[in-house]
Amino acid sequence: SQQAAGAAGAVDFDLPKGWQSQKVTSSMRLTQASIPGPGGPGDFAVFFFGPGGGGPVDANIQRWVGQVSGAGKPTPETFETNGYKVTWVDAKGTLEPTGMGPGPKTAVANARLYGAVVEGPGGPWFFKATGPDTTLAPQRDAFVAMLKSVRAKK
Repeated sequence: SQQAAGAAGAVDFDLPKGWQSQKVTSSMRLTQASIPGPGGPGDFAVFFFGPGGGGPVDANIQRWVGQVSGAGKPTPETFETNGYKVTWVDAKGTLEPTGMGPGPKTAVANARLYGAVVEGPGGPWFFKATGPDTTLAPQRDAFVAMLKSVRAKK
């Protein structure tokens, strides 16, 4: 199980089988992993900007969808798990360079982005996976299962 520690709280979650944990490349990343698949590796990270940090949920969802051109207007899904509120979105299209931090330096066609905001004590935490659609599409259920596994760190 992976840990995502925050200043005032921490969460545990189960990294999907086959995802390879990596050393974090940024202080804002609490954990990161490579997602293996037929289209080439995808990238997964959990971000934390301090308790209450990172901006409103809807602004983050809109920003993520905005990083994927041709995605249309995917509807975010929400659910509660172990006392945490999860809002997540699945966007498919061309992943545009963000210009900040890790991510593609050039546009990536036929890409997929899964982004989730996990709200709870000490949070929020931001879970984001990006990569080729052929790699991420089969991992959709695994991404949701990982979100459902979020729990308070013992």
